[in-house]
Amino acid sequence: MSTPETLFVADRPPWWLRAAARVVVAVAVAMAHLPPRRIRQILSVARIGAVPASYEQARAARSAAIAVSVTCAGKGCLPRSIATALLCRLRGCWPTWRVGARTSPFGAHAWVEAEGRAVDEGENVLAFRPVMTIEPRHR
Repeated sequence: MSTPETLFVADRPPWWLRAAARVVVAVAVAMAHLPPRRIRQILSVARIGAVPASYEQARAARSAAIAVSVTCAGKGCLPRSIATALLCRLRGCWPTWRVGARTSPFGAHAWVEAEGRAVDEGENVLAFRPVMTIEPRHR
């Protein structure tokens, strides 16, 4: 028998960010069922015209996604990372979105980075070798 796992959100985002996060999380959960090629295409188009996200912008977007979704707060790393990236895009910025894999033991993970570091992922993310990356376009 497994036990539910959730992440704690210290600050409650403002109402307008929670409303946007609910819509974006619904889109992200649907996108998570698409083939990787299609996810890459959608996110590559979404990043056009955005400036690189700061660590705090990406962290706020991630916190908002976690605050409104049990899936994003638990082990749903793919919808959480997609929602974080799309929430950032709504604010005109784009984090580095990554999907990676490790071999021993085998596992896959999706996360976002800003300012060269993973956003609220801890040191465990260093075990994953990036397989797919969508960075902000440099002007």
